[in-house]
Amino acid sequence: MNAATPKSTPRAAGRAGRTLQIWTPEDKAFWVQEGEAIAKLNLWISVPALFLAFAVWQVWSVVAVSLPGLGFRYSTNQLFWLAAAPALSGATLRIFYSFMVPLIGGRRWTAISTASLLIPAIGIGIAVQDPTTTYPTMLILALLCGLGGGNFSSSMANISYFFPKDRKGSALGVNAGLGNLGVSVVQFLSPIVVTVGVLGIFGGAPQTIVKDGAQVQVWMQNAAFIWVPWIALAAVAAWFGMNDVADAKASVAAQAAIFVQKHNWLMCLLYLGTFGSFIGFAAGFPLLIKSQFPDVNPLAYAWLGPLVGAVVRPFGGWLSDRIGGGVVTVWNFLVMALAVLGVLYFLPKGAGSYAMSFGPAAGSFTGFFLMFLALFVTTGIGNGSTFRMIPMIFNTLALRGAGPGAAEQAAATKEGNVLGAAAVGFAGALGAYGGFFIPKSYGSSIAATGGPEAALWIFVAFYLLCVVVTWWYYARRHAPMPC
Repeated sequence: MNAATPKSTPRAAGRAGRTLQIWTPEDKAFWVQEGEAIAKLNLWISVPALFLAFAVWQVWSVVAVSLPGLGFRYSTNQLFWLAAAPALSGATLRIFYSFMVPLIGGRRWTAISTASLLIPAIGIGIAVQDPTTTYPTMLILALLCGLGGGNFSSSMANISYFFPKDRKGSALGVNAGLGNLGVSVVQFLSPIVVTVGVLGIFGGAPQTIVKDGAQVQVWMQNAAFIWVPWIALAAVAAWFGMNDVADAKASVAAQAAIFVQKHNWLMCLLYLGTFGSFIGFAAGFPLLIKSQFPDVNPLAYAWLGPLVGAVVRPFGGWLSDRIGGGVVTVWNFLVMALAVLGVLYFLPKGAGSYAMSFGPAAGSFTGFFLMFLALFVTTGIGNGSTFRMIPMIFNTLALRGAGPGAAEQAAATKEGNVLGAAAVGFAGALGAYGGFFIPKSYGSSIAATGGPEAALWIFVAFYLLCVVVTWWYYARRHAPMPC
């Protein structure tokens, strides 16, 4: 049999080491006999690697809240900067990371980028043990946590190559959703592991803090050190267990075709509204709770929001595979706008110049928290739906310009996959800036007006803009790009 006909030779995937020379997931025979098993193996190695990336990326959302109790004399604004800085660097790195898989290979880049997480994890673990550590040092370590944020773009771009178009939404939803769990787990687990010297002599000496009027010992370094062995294991698993796809190879110039396509920029806007909101709300939630409801322990509740957002993300991809990503995204943004209005209603009516004129004067933490849970649910669903839309859009664009012949259709499909993967990565990059803007918006709003309300009103307006854009281009009858 000719190796050029993968239908007839399902085992012909002609692996050169860990490189798949032939990869045709749209071929149903190939997919059933060989492709699905390989794709799932790569997905289930990718998931824990991405999980660890998110954990390291968001470790500052926990550490920043705890620093004053450890003797670090940083201002509230400086603490918001530490929580926001990883998102700033992570989003910027995503721009470059989104092009790395076609240049280096998904297996190689997953292993290298995962191993790089050891740098901030070890650095933070050392720095938090000394309250004389300077603020610039802490800020540099916070920026280095952006190495974890960058991994998302390359991970999603890589997984998009392995699955046929009717499975991409679900696969990307699983990869991102379970990866996003790292945000919730780090916020849930950190307050527990810091109370015990789980690493023995390797973890360093404890610190003494005052809690409820009593002195207690904590090992704050564990919030970072606990991830080190798992990072090393995931990097090794990626190197020896994953695959590179030969057809995924493409130059930066070839991928750069997305920059002249308006749908790339429109989807960046929509993903900023979904993932940007998820990571931004997650980063700023503990500090926002502490500033608005000072009698509430933020670390007892903050982890629940990212948890529900991560868990429902695969559902967003699955639902979009069945009823369309555009329809799901329109309704999702509408609910997000209403949920932010709910947050405004339940905030304390204190010093904020833009507070609602009605609602409980002292605020209601229960209502505030439930509205934020609704926001996290919708960010998760929207993450899944928008990432289902992107590959569909670029595949459709490529096929529209192709001739009817089998060779033209095959070339167009390959082009659509390359551009779709690049767009997934790039949208993931720009979307991540929400992780910086949201916490900083809170801090700036509080500094300028006395409360976070001004920032929240801007969020409402932005989500309504996203409703209009999604409906016009992707969801209405006779939309230019129904998906």
